[in-house]
Amino acid sequence: MLKKIILIALAFAGTYAHAQQKTPRQLFPGLFEAVQSSDIFPDNKTFVDCTPKYEPSQIMKSFNEQKGKTGFNLKEFVLFNFTPPASPTHAFQTNIEEGIRKHIDTLWQVLQRKPDAGSKLSSLAALPNPYIVPGGRFREIYYWDSYFTMLGLQQSHQEKVIENMVDNFAYLIDTYGFIPNGNRAYYLTRSQPPFFAMMVNLLAKSEGNTIYTKYQPQLIKEYNYWMLGGATLAKGKATHRAVRMPDGTLLNRYWDESDQPREESYIKDVDAAKTTKTPLPEFYHHIRAGAASGWDFSSRWFTDPAKIGTIQTTDLVPVDLNCLMYNMELTIARSYQVKGNTAQYKIYTAKAAARKKAILKYCWNEKTAWFVDYNWTNNQKSAIPTLAGTFPLEFKIATAVQAKKVADGIKANFLKPGGLVTTLNFSGQQWDAPNGWAPLQYIAIDGLENYNYHALAKDIATRWMTLNIRVFKQTGKLLEKYNVVDTSLTAGGGEYPLQDGFGWTNGVLLKLMNSYNFEEKKGE
Repeated sequence: MLKKIILIALAFAGTYAHAQQKTPRQLFPGLFEAVQSSDIFPDNKTFVDCTPKYEPSQIMKSFNEQKGKTGFNLKEFVLFNFTPPASPTHAFQTNIEEGIRKHIDTLWQVLQRKPDAGSKLSSLAALPNPYIVPGGRFREIYYWDSYFTMLGLQQSHQEKVIENMVDNFAYLIDTYGFIPNGNRAYYLTRSQPPFFAMMVNLLAKSEGNTIYTKYQPQLIKEYNYWMLGGATLAKGKATHRAVRMPDGTLLNRYWDESDQPREESYIKDVDAAKTTKTPLPEFYHHIRAGAASGWDFSSRWFTDPAKIGTIQTTDLVPVDLNCLMYNMELTIARSYQVKGNTAQYKIYTAKAAARKKAILKYCWNEKTAWFVDYNWTNNQKSAIPTLAGTFPLEFKIATAVQAKKVADGIKANFLKPGGLVTTLNFSGQQWDAPNGWAPLQYIAIDGLENYNYHALAKDIATRWMTLNIRVFKQTGKLLEKYNVVDTSLTAGGGEYPLQDGFGWTNGVLLKLMNSYNFEEKKGE
């Protein structure tokens, strides 16, 4: 019994190692709320990315002594005690005449960050190797963004940068037991779409099968994080990220361990909470799980597409997440196959087969002819079609008949002048119409290619590349997202202004340009 307790303790040790690094709200109680509720910084993410100039206890002592005095100026106090993050604007100047390929190759250097020295005062979690950030307000590494950035790095023959980034993610798994949303203290309660296995597969294409054995320990640790608590779940119950379906199959959902407003979006969450009828701890779990999904936010997660107060993220088994988990199981199986461990290879292959069967059972909506999310709390399939429904094609889960119906649905509903629209709802949320996003374009295009819908895949890619290049020629920038419905307008929605840079847009564009031999036209 004692041995079992010790093993359990060791299993959890990595997961909760992050408790040693406190978040800004934990370090500066009262001051944090005052700053985030003020207009000192238009973006709540700015303050949580500030670096304290002095020990937090010293700053808090000064704050508590001064805050009630006549003439106290909160902004002056903050600027005296904290160093704001560097402005996303930099000395780099775009030369449109040099072309978009040169622009992307140059941006790899602009967006690369050196290994972090680490500071107990900063919210930044140190990483041992250089890495690429998305750009703009996103000053740190992001989990799922990085895979799509890597697609472009591979085209630029930057294999060493890719390996550095994969090593960073392996380090995060070893340190925290999982890959956080990003390398910030305030992100350490949640992950993001699990693309680590995809990164390992990408690296293995150039480096060989030894990559599978190198990263097998981290693949298994991440898998255990996602499946935590699932083994003892009763049917129709969920815990953390695991959901036991009515037939006994284990699937997954998005989850964040905290039930408080997000520190980087504090006032927006507090304001959104005023619109909900859901108990606040549950509401904040839903909000944070939406952030963990990467789709923050989308009507996909709402019971009423127009109201964020109806968010229900943790009630849903997302189709895209479970396709990624299927791939994770296959990748772990592959790592055991490379090692010659047939028994474990068969175990993980069986896990993947069971998940595939469950995805086809619970996530295929015959009425809408589309792959959708499944609400495990009421045993209903979602009626909201989204581009997440193309993930079963990317991972070759869909049958040929289903793939044909998805291809037809793409042509009839999602295909717009600038590429594919994220959902069919114009909700004002950024992961809805009229916006298109690079990662979803790539997954849909690659998925269609898997089922030999080459012409449709090329059509989507051409529309997307044409839009990217046209905006680049007009502005000198590659953007986080695009309006694919009216390509004369910029994309909108979301919790912050449109960002440029931009890691995953650069990566997907370069990958598609090379895949389809597409070049920008001079004078276009």
